Amino acid sequence: MADPSGFLKYERHTPTRRPVPLRLRDWKEVYEPFSEGDTKTQAARCMDCGIPFCHQGCPLGNLIPEWNELVRTGRWEDASDRLHATNNFPEFTGRLCPAPCESACVLGIGDDPVSIKVVEQQIADRAIADGGLAPRPAAVSTGKKVAIIGSGPAGLAAAQQLARAGHDVTVFERDGRIGGLMRYGIPEFKMDRDVLDRRLEQMTAEGVRFITHCAVGIDLSVADLRHSFHAIVIATGSTIPRELQVDGRRLGGVELAMDYLVQENKVLEGTLSSTSIDAAGKHVVIIGGGDTGADCYGTALRQGAASVTQLDIHVEPPLTRHPSTPWPVYPLLLRTSAAHEEGGQRVFGVNSTSFEGVNGNVAAIHLVEGKRVGTGFIPSAGTETDLKADLVLLALGFVGPEREGLLDELGIDISGRGTVNRDDDYMTNMPGVFVAGDAGRGQSLIVWAIAEGRSAAAGVDAYLSGGSSLPDPLEPTAVALR
Repeated sequence: MADPSGFLKYERHTPTRRPVPLRLRDWKEVYEPFSEGDTKTQAARCMDCGIPFCHQGCPLGNLIPEWNELVRTGRWEDASDRLHATNNFPEFTGRLCPAPCESACVLGIGDDPVSIKVVEQQIADRAIADGGLAPRPAAVSTGKKVAIIGSGPAGLAAAQQLARAGHDVTVFERDGRIGGLMRYGIPEFKMDRDVLDRRLEQMTAEGVRFITHCAVGIDLSVADLRHSFHAIVIATGSTIPRELQVDGRRLGGVELAMDYLVQENKVLEGTLSSTSIDAAGKHVVIIGGGDTGADCYGTALRQGAASVTQLDIHVEPPLTRHPSTPWPVYPLLLRTSAAHEEGGQRVFGVNSTSFEGVNGNVAAIHLVEGKRVGTGFIPSAGTETDLKADLVLLALGFVGPEREGLLDELGIDISGRGTVNRDDDYMTNMPGVFVAGDAGRGQSLIVWAIAEGRSAAAGVDAYLSGGSSLPDPLEPTAVALR
């Protein structure tokens, strides 16, 4: 039984961020440690409301009230068991997920919601510190071989689930190290790479085989892949960047955000000696108001940019939930990341019309104010302006997976949205070939990627074994059955 008055006695608190002048000098995670006592207090704010809408808000169906109560009473090992029952990688989501579960918290109707994300991360981190990530290899091998193409959160979740079901799992990654965007797209100040590496050690001990520097369709033929494996899971993500088609796009210094982030992460890990896209001493403009743009924002400040400006085509959201997004849906409101409080500025309601160059390099960006309507933009007359820019980073999202090579040679059907078509079991039009994560769903959240990886694993297991006991978080009846 939860503390019946905890939500009345305690206010919402989250970990304190390290002082800005200190964190701008390194790439360490921005948050200070959160104590055991503070975590228990935040867990005690959970109301045991009877109808936990937080389950609906979480694609994984995390059993949030249950592990909140276990934390409140100091049963940390049990809390970890309940958390890991639905989430393979809570130490990832506790750092990187925007917490739609908190938007659906019943307490949030009239008060601040429970700090679910904080409690989740503390359970996971404590389990790691206490040796609670012991490998769980399968007791019996099925003799079936499964290839996972891509090592982001969807691919890793599918791999771990299938290995624990007894299948022989090999993960193929075209880059030099495992992790996908968690390795190379997320700055280290958001998640230290030791967090990722510890989980990979567990998966290796569970029998998952990792092969890097292998682009399937180039380094390994699709024919050999199909011949060697009984099932394939495509988890390559949505990697084709959305472009900005305006005059001056090809000027030097106008770069894709992911190229910028990947290079800096490779420099930090020591696999690249220097980056060809450096913000030091430059006036940096980031086009795109999402998380990738914020990641570029914090990275540019740490590189010593002269100024950083992030442009958002949408009008500035309100500070509190907008009536168009009532509880329990994910709210429209102004979100401020840790990077945004470190300097620079954000500009809302503007559209980029062209770039101006000097000697072949970008020198300024031309903007106009207005309003986003549907997929279009209505400019306001007389609001044209210029902004100095030595480096422009395009953080406009992604439009689908790359088709050349793997998808084309497999003969995979592509939807009108540019994503891979699949059935209710996550299988494509090609028997034995499944898809999980952004490649099939479109660009989305890490929590959706993990959920899709788990669901696809259930589909693969049923295909190979005639039935599956693996949980499928995205099955329509899954939440009701819990």
